[in-house]
Amino acid sequence: MSDHQQMNRRQLFSWVAGAVIVAPTLYAAEEEDVTPAEDLMREHGVLKRVLLIYDEVRDRIARKTPFPPEAVSSSATIIRSFIEQYHEKLEEDHLFPRFRKHNKLVDLVNTLEAQHKAGRKLTDQILAFARGGLKASTDKEKLSAAMHQFVRMYAPHEAREDTVLFPALHEIVSKNEYAALGSDFERKEQELFGKDGFEGMVMKVGDIEKTLGIFDLNRFTPSV
Repeated sequence: MSDHQQMNRRQLFSWVAGAVIVAPTLYAAEEEDVTPAEDLMREHGVLKRVLLIYDEVRDRIARKTPFPPEAVSSSATIIRSFIEQYHEKLEEDHLFPRFRKHNKLVDLVNTLEAQHKAGRKLTDQILAFARGGLKASTDKEKLSAAMHQFVRMYAPHEAREDTVLFPALHEIVSKNEYAALGSDFERKEQELFGKDGFEGMVMKVGDIEKTLGIFDLNRFTPSV
């Protein structure tokens, strides 16, 4: 075998070995990509779990059962930072303008944005009551009313976005633009919350659930 042939064989083996190492890495990176709709929907999962925390606290107030005020203030702080200042800001800056530009679902978008503003006012109230110590029964009743309004609005709000708004995004943006949005969302999440972003928020919510004894999913299984 000539020196030239041996060199070609060594180059081939080197290329194959490199491909074996690199390919799985690239595949894993592709698998970790999250689409814009999936990103927003899983953030709705964080919101939903906080709504369940609010429901638990409201139930305890109604039954005059003790609860840690920190569970409320910590939950509302997650709503403020992760949902209102990040998640909703993405929708208001990147989604709503595109739907308005294409004159699509404009009435829905206007309602959703109005609800964002209403939600922030309710979060202000919830944080104020929780940080005030909730020593008076009237404060607990006012807190319960604010949380009820929040849950009552956001349960249909997130459901309408998941089933109507987010699926329609494909109709008004190209595949390249859709992929770019996903990258922008992920980059913004890491910029604000670090590399653990979503996963970190899930852990924080789980910790609050544990203080209330509602972390175990089996707790919600009915006896039938």
